[in-house]
Amino acid sequence: MNWFWFAVIALLCWSGSDFFSKIGCRDSSDKNSHLKMVVAVGVIMGLHAAYEVFLNDVPITWDIIWLYLPVSLLYIVSMALGYVGLRYIELSISSPICNSSGALVAILSIITGTAGEMVGMQYLAVAMACIGVVALSLVEANEDDDLRKARQQASNYKYAKSWMALALPIAYCLLDAAGTFADALVLDKLGEGMADSCNVAYELTFLFAGAVSLIYLLVVKKAKFKAELELPKYLGAICETVGQLFYIYALSDTEHVAMAAPIISSYCAASVLWSRLFLKEKLSWKHYLSIAIIVIGIIIMGVFDM
Repeated sequence: MNWFWFAVIALLCWSGSDFFSKIGCRDSSDKNSHLKMVVAVGVIMGLHAAYEVFLNDVPITWDIIWLYLPVSLLYIVSMALGYVGLRYIELSISSPICNSSGALVAILSIITGTAGEMVGMQYLAVAMACIGVVALSLVEANEDDDLRKARQQASNYKYAKSWMALALPIAYCLLDAAGTFADALVLDKLGEGMADSCNVAYELTFLFAGAVSLIYLLVVKKAKFKAELELPKYLGAICETVGQLFYIYALSDTEHVAMAAPIISSYCAASVLWSRLFLKEKLSWKHYLSIAIIVIGIIIMGVFDM
């Protein structure tokens, strides 16, 4: 199996993670669905971390865990907020906004002078992703309530216009961008060959977050768990973890990074497709135009491997 199939599998898995997480978290009556999703991801990532440490001999120490902890927390908090957001907004809208974090990383890199030399198309890609998010937010915020209700009839899920609906995926975008930027700094400090150890540190921290969430749910909230409602969460967690694994495999073929990166980066487009086909989400042409601008910007960034 070569880089192309690794990239395709990563794309399918991460879009699948979006899809199953949406199914697992979209019930607005379950106020704890986001914490249950954190538990699911923590369990699966903890199992993968154990596999990496005990079978693949990936080195891990407390020093690495503590050094990588700020990065892990940024990623975990961003994902938890993203899971909350899935109760309030369509996946078709939230996924492209969340995936625009790459544009913010580029902006941070430009501001701090760590971006290196960039060509005009890269600046255009950053601008497109940012413009698309702003446009999508404006379209969503200003949509007529009657039109919103009419287009949501097919999915049988009604999302009311609210500031939280847009604030949560935007918060995810900001925190994920900060995590990615900090990730590069920590990896640079640790040196080459430490990516696997940092990934294990992240997974173990997520396992701890999942354990704390489970204790809180059982002891404080007295929450009930139903197998049929939890299954999509664990499928999403598996997709998230497997996608990360194949992402690493795809980008390890350095000769084809420029082709693998845009394939993987476009997974939010697949998420929109799944939400349209299976969740029956229907958006206006203004929504789809804004999403198209974002996706094109993300793909261009992937081509130039920011």
